Amino acid sequence: MPPHENTGHPRRWAILGVLVISLLVVVLDNTILNVALRTLADPVHGLGATQGELEWSINSYTLVFAGLLFTFGVLGDRAGRRRFLLIGLVLFGLASLLSAYAQSPAQLIAARALMGVGGAAIMPVTLSIISNVFDPRERGRAIGVWAGAVGLAVAIGPVLGGALLEHYWWGSVFLINVPVVALGVVLVALLVPESRDPRPGRVDVLGVLLSVVGLVALTYGIIDGGEHGFDRPLVWAAIIAGLVVLAWFVAYERRSDHPSLDVRLFRVPRFAAPVAVVGLVFFAAMGVMFFSSFYLQLVRGYSPLETGLLFLPFAAAQLFFAPRSAAMVHRYGGKAVSAVGLALTVLALGAFAFVDETTPIWVVLVFFFLQGTGMANIMPPATESIMSALPREKAGVGSAVSNTVRQVAGALGVAVLGSVLSAAYRADVATTLGDLPSGARDAAGESISGAYAAAGQLGPAAPQLIAVANDAFVSAMHWAAALAAVVAAVGILVVLRWMPGRTETPAVLPAGEPELAGAA
Repeated sequence: MPPHENTGHPRRWAILGVLVISLLVVVLDNTILNVALRTLADPVHGLGATQGELEWSINSYTLVFAGLLFTFGVLGDRAGRRRFLLIGLVLFGLASLLSAYAQSPAQLIAARALMGVGGAAIMPVTLSIISNVFDPRERGRAIGVWAGAVGLAVAIGPVLGGALLEHYWWGSVFLINVPVVALGVVLVALLVPESRDPRPGRVDVLGVLLSVVGLVALTYGIIDGGEHGFDRPLVWAAIIAGLVVLAWFVAYERRSDHPSLDVRLFRVPRFAAPVAVVGLVFFAAMGVMFFSSFYLQLVRGYSPLETGLLFLPFAAAQLFFAPRSAAMVHRYGGKAVSAVGLALTVLALGAFAFVDETTPIWVVLVFFFLQGTGMANIMPPATESIMSALPREKAGVGSAVSNTVRQVAGALGVAVLGSVLSAAYRADVATTLGDLPSGARDAAGESISGAYAAAGQLGPAAPQLIAVANDAFVSAMHWAAALAAVVAAVGILVVLRWMPGRTETPAVLPAGEPELAGAA
């Protein structure tokens, strides 16, 4: 084949647009619900959900989503990626409708779990289809657009949720998904070609089951520990059981003659290093985004809509830089671009260790912009490196690994950094609450949200309690931000040691097959 001949699909850019629409609705749903939680807790205007029920309305989605990502990436390669995308969109739309009209918290939690099933079917096949319809020389640019859409959706979710809640009832944050999904189904049916692994072989049933059980148990332990503390036997039983099952999965896959994941791939630096970087970055970034929302809404007093708007610099940086990162990788190499992106991310995350109640808000916006810029120059080269280590027909495996690592690491980041935040807050505020009534003291000592709720019952003493709670929260935020920066900094060492540079990244080789042959 002549080196100038493009092997991509003739409608590949239109197909990319359809995939971005499909992806937007899934990623948006990860963030849009957060701004509706207070309304859902209202017994008059919402469902009267308790704090635990609110947590599970988020976590039922995350658990199912993370647990099934890998499985659906593998099955999509075998059964047909277009088919899985259509099934996922229909399930997601149906679950969104059920969520919007849920009559009780239990119904909402169940509907959100069904949304997780649909989302897990959609996300991995979007990246698989990109790898299948784009020539390797254009794939980096296409993945840059894909990554930019992810970053944009993460940031505009709170904005869209806040805007809907100002004009409509709480179910609108779910109902907005339905017309988008309907459009996506029509466009996928018309434009996206079917593709699958031409030599699927036998289905690795035990491997798939082990991956699901291990990931769900591990994710459950991480999330539950972050919410209620890591000092309970149930949490550690879930985490240890998850790790043991995943270790069993790895051992089984190494011996299997038809593995769903060839674990020997992790001996290939081009595959293993970016997977590690994705995990480290999302651990750090999701944890910081979690406490940033509390900082902006409680300490600084912004509304949910205003808070969402303050995240727009992050989105703008993603939207601008992610599509351009492929050209940067071509010019300077994936190692250099990823290292610079990580350095900017470390700088932005670490800067929150110096933010307080009086920091000018434009300074905080600069930090968000730097974080967006850094992540925009990490994710595309990392994802491209992961995908190029696999032949096209195995694209679903690479996509599933990348997305599963991102979800699990993000959950772990929120859980661990949230636990650090809570522990530091409680230790700092405990010595200052002695004069409060017992009920207010317990609430204020639990969290900054509890302190604000208690302050509403105290009358003249309220400003003093709020000042104490804000000081304790900001101090705790500094510890969590410093830890996040250290975790992200480890990613720089991984990139410098193991990520391939410019001379090691072939521009025209088809999807990394020589590397696989060498690794085998």
